[in-house]
Amino acid sequence: MNAIHFLIDVVFDLFLIVVILRLWMQAARVDYYNPMSQFVVKVTNPLVVPLRTILPSKGKWDLACLALTFLVAIAKILLLTKGLLGLVPPVSDLLLMSVALVISQFLSVLFWLVLIMALMSWFTQGYHPIMAMLQQLTQPFLAPIRRIIPPIGGLDLSVLVLVIAIQFVRILLGNLLGIGI
Repeated sequence: MNAIHFLIDVVFDLFLIVVILRLWMQAARVDYYNPMSQFVVKVTNPLVVPLRTILPSKGKWDLACLALTFLVAIAKILLLTKGLLGLVPPVSDLLLMSVALVISQFLSVLFWLVLIMALMSWFTQGYHPIMAMLQQLTQPFLAPIRRIIPPIGGLDLSVLVLVIAIQFVRILLGNLLGIGI
């Protein structure tokens, strides 16, 4: 059973990450022609496009993609609880668990993107499409920190502050919900 649990967990988490990235990229207006953007769009289009007939976009938020995010989280939770344990959680618990899962996954993706961007900034020179995308995605989170803590002697501490804040929020959510996030 552990092997099946692992596979379900990995497959749904990977797809949830891609759907979250699509939603985030659309909200941040990331360059559509970036190779990473093209990958994310092509992977998620088979499920997002049919949902768009039911749920249109509102401003910069793609409601179909947002709904898909929660549908994937709910499907994962149902497969892991009903399929493996034989239990079906109440609807209120299912919704709360799906929100916690999406927030946790978003914070995890944000953590890794910030870390990858920081590491890539040491090695890349000139324009790199992945670096451009990472900067577009993380800039809304780093800019407010940079206004409070400007670079000191050429050292940008905003990444460190953001990583600490992400981990703090993840731990706080885990404590509030009584789960290990």
